Order: sequence, then C-alpha cells, then structure tokens
Amino acid sequence: MIAVMLMSVALIAGLCVLAYTLAVYALPFMLSVEAARMAYATGSGLIGAGLVGLVAGSAAYGLLVFAFASLRSPVLRLIVALVFAAPAAVAGYALVHGVTGEAMPSEVWRQIFCVIGGSVVGASALVRLADSSIDPAR
Repeated sequence: MIAVMLMSVALIAGLCVLAYTLAVYALPFMLSVEAARMAYATGSGLIGAGLVGLVAGSAAYGLLVFAFASLRSPVLRLIVALVFAAPAAVAGYALVHGVTGEAMPSEVWRQIFCVIGGSVVGASALVRLADSSIDPAR
C-alpha cells in the first residue's frame, strides 16, 4: 500500500514537471501541435505528422533563439522575449488554475496563486531563452 502511494506521488511529480516544461515552451509546442494537426489533416499519416510537428517546433524555437541572439536593439530583443514568454505565462496560469481547481476553497487565493504561477513560468521562459542565446557553442 505504501509503495503504491509513493509511486502515485512520484507519478504526479513527474506529470507536474512535464506540464511545467511544456508550459515554458508553450509557443514552440503549440506551433508544432498545429503543424502536426494540419499535416495529419492533409493525409500525411501519423508518422509524417509527427515528423512535421517535430521539425516545426524545433524550427520555431531555433528561430526565436536566433532572433534573440542576433538582435542588438534592446527594444527588439524585448519584443522577441515577450513573444516567447507571453504564451508561457498564460500556459503557467492555466496550469496552476487547473491544478488548484478543487484544492482552493477561496477564489481570491486561487487567483493569487494562478498569477504567481503564471509569472514564474513566464520568467522561467525568459531565463531559458536568454540562457540559450548567451553561448552559441553549447
């Protein structure tokens, strides 16, 4: 019984890590999902749609990192960073809103935690974008 409880806690923690990672990379992930859906709708099959989605997501992330690293104007870099971080912040807000659905009796505190969660995920997306563009040799 204790082993099952520990396994369920580990599974929930793993799913939270997966959801957080997908929330941080919300823009490239959603672009890859939509590209895969379009490819599947046009008759490419599951494998072809998966490959198209993988290429589209990788290209979207690479383009954002390249644009962030190559632009020198702080205003343009801020715009690229906000394009990357805004969907991540919205996804983080939705993630916390879904997780705290039944756990929070007060709607005010639920919204406070959702805003904090969205802010943390958005800031994490900004940090990951800035970290990957500092050293292009990595």
